Amino acid sequence: MASVVLSEAEKLYIVHGVQEDLRVDGRGCEDYRCAEVETDVVSNTSGSARVKLGHTDILVGVKAEMGTPKLEKPDEGYLEFFVDCSANATPEFEGRGGEELGTEIANTLYRVFSSESSVDLKSICINPREHCWVLYVDVLLLECGGNLFDAISIAVKAALFNTRIPKVRVLEDEEGSKEIELSDDPYDCIRLNVDDVPCIVTLSKIGYRHVVDATLQEEACSLASLLISVTSKGAITSMKKMGKGSLDPESIFEMMETGKRVGKSLHIALQKILDEEESLGTSRQKVGFLG
Repeated sequence: MASVVLSEAEKLYIVHGVQEDLRVDGRGCEDYRCAEVETDVVSNTSGSARVKLGHTDILVGVKAEMGTPKLEKPDEGYLEFFVDCSANATPEFEGRGGEELGTEIANTLYRVFSSESSVDLKSICINPREHCWVLYVDVLLLECGGNLFDAISIAVKAALFNTRIPKVRVLEDEEGSKEIELSDDPYDCIRLNVDDVPCIVTLSKIGYRHVVDATLQEEACSLASLLISVTSKGAITSMKKMGKGSLDPESIFEMMETGKRVGKSLHIALQKILDEEESLGTSRQKVGFLG
C-alpha cells in the first residue's frame, strides 16, 4: 500500500485534530472527500467507470465473454476480478509490491461479491451447464492517495451499473445441437441490477476515534482499520481488519455502526450521480479516459 513518512509532530497534529472532529483538510470524521464518477469511459468494454477520490484515481472495465458455468453452480454466470497496480501510481508498486496488493484487492472483491444477493448471477446464465456470461472485471490503479478499497468498490459498482450484455437466443436444430445467436441491436441488451452490490467503507482508527476516507497522511497515523462492505440498505455483508494494531470490541461495534450509516449515504450519492448521467443519454459530454 502506498505510504508516507511523517514526523512525530505531524502525527500528533493529525491525531489531535481527529479527537476534535476536525481533520487537516477541514472534514469531520465521517465526511468523504468529493468523489468524481464517470461511466462509459473505455470504448471496447461492456461497461466501464473512472472514480477520482481526492488523489486516488481508479479505472474499471468490465468485459462480458461467453464461458461455461462452474460445476458447483451450473445455472449461474460468474465474475472474475483482476487488479493491476500501475507502477506510475506509486513507486512502491515497482516489482512485487504491486502484485501482492493486486492479489489482496482481488481477494477482497471476491469476498465482497461472494454474497448470494450482490448480483443476480442466474440472470447471466444462458444455458444451464453449457453456456453463461463471464464478467471479467479489470481494475487499474492509476494513482494512490489513500482509501483505495472504498474508491475501487465505488468504481466497480459504477462499471457494473454501466455494463450492457448482448441478448442471446438459443436455437436448437432437429438433431438437438444448440446454436447461440447474439442480438446485433446494441439496445437489445441485459442490464445488471446493482441495487444490492455493496460498497466498501474503510474506517481507520486514529487515537481514540475513527475516520472514514483517510488520506495517506491519516493512514500513516492509523495502526488498525476495519473494512466493511455495506449494501444500500445498510446491511453488512463482510468485514476485515487491516493493520498491525488491535481493535477492542467497543471500537469495532462503533465502527460498524458508523460504517452502516456512512455506507447508506454513500450508496444514495453514487446512485444519484449514475441516474443523472444515465438520464442525459447520448447528449452527455464525455470527459473520457484521456480527458
